[in-house]
Amino acid sequence: QMQLVESGGGLVQPGGSLNLSCAASDATFGRYTVAWFRQPRGSEREFLAAIRSNGLNRYYSDFLRGRFMITRDNAKNMAYLLMNDLKFEDTAIYFCAAGDVILRAPGRDYELWGQGTQVIVSS
Repeated sequence: QMQLVESGGGLVQPGGSLNLSCAASDATFGRYTVAWFRQPRGSEREFLAAIRSNGLNRYYSDFLRGRFMITRDNAKNMAYLLMNDLKFEDTAIYFCAAGDVILRAPGRDYELWGQGTQVIVSS
């Protein structure tokens, strides 16, 4: 079964940027819709963004207001989440997920998940 590994999290000041990466273990990655979710401490997981297997179609949660961008490179079995203008409330564990799903699928429909990478926004 394909594995997903997130990286790129860390400590960042408000207003800063981070680029999260999601590395897949094999080339079947290119068949799947990929999404990013996050889970703040003590809160439920929330959807952020998804990208279709072709890399051309994307869907974002409205609350992001253009601050985040999801991309993928199927040749490298990688997906990314570029996060700009980070705010205290962006502090969370960030997860990538992959599945044979539509762009607006809920998290429960995704078959594969990474273990997450921690993002802390603090001054």
